[in-house]
Amino acid sequence: MKKLYIIKTGTTFPYTEKKFGDFDRWTAMGLGSVDVKVAIVDAEHGASLPPEDKCAGVVITGSHAMVTDNAPWSIKLERWLALLLKASTPVFGICYGHQLLARAAGGCVDFHPLGKEIGTVSVQLLPACSEDPIFKSLPKSLPVHVTHSQTVLELPRAAIRLANNGHEPNHAFRLGNCAWGVQFHPEYSAGIMRSYIQEQSGELESAGVDILQLLNAVSETPVAAQLLKQFGNFVQSRLVGIHEKSYKVRQG
Repeated sequence: MKKLYIIKTGTTFPYTEKKFGDFDRWTAMGLGSVDVKVAIVDAEHGASLPPEDKCAGVVITGSHAMVTDNAPWSIKLERWLALLLKASTPVFGICYGHQLLARAAGGCVDFHPLGKEIGTVSVQLLPACSEDPIFKSLPKSLPVHVTHSQTVLELPRAAIRLANNGHEPNHAFRLGNCAWGVQFHPEYSAGIMRSYIQEQSGELESAGVDILQLLNAVSETPVAAQLLKQFGNFVQSRLVGIHEKSYKVRQG
């Protein structure tokens, strides 16, 4: 039986984990109730990646690692993502996952020339979202949670850009008809976002960032959170469609 896999690519800060859990838990909660078995694979710590034909869909989590570190587990995951794309397996990449998905398809990832983007910020959806399976029901502008130093500097040639803002031109993209990357974090709550700001306060203050202003600007992002649910529903409906098609062929 095919499963919806959450590929865990990192671990959050110890205090944040103690209070809120970790990337895999947030992602599973964000997917909501889907009629597909969800399984977690800890890729960062060497867990085996499932065969492509066993994946109903895949979510790649965020991480504190950097894509350009080219860790062996990350290179292995990037190559596996390329196979998933060839197999037209539904994929949803978040932050690190967004960047790795882009690079697996020929994009370029490196440090953002404007530095870190962190906090609750606004992103604008582009016209291509009007026909996108998971973005089309969202408003043209929405708040999202972000914390990233690296970025997709160049999208893959086949990618369709879906969202941007003044800091980040590639906040979301789609490849083909079933693979998405988002630089922001739809799985974060306001509490998690505040914890991330507080955990990085020393670095941010050294860069001249007003921590209190960042914290005061944090809000819940329920619209962005819909994206994970929409992806889960997409995987479920696609799996149902495949089963129905197979049944009709057998009944022939």
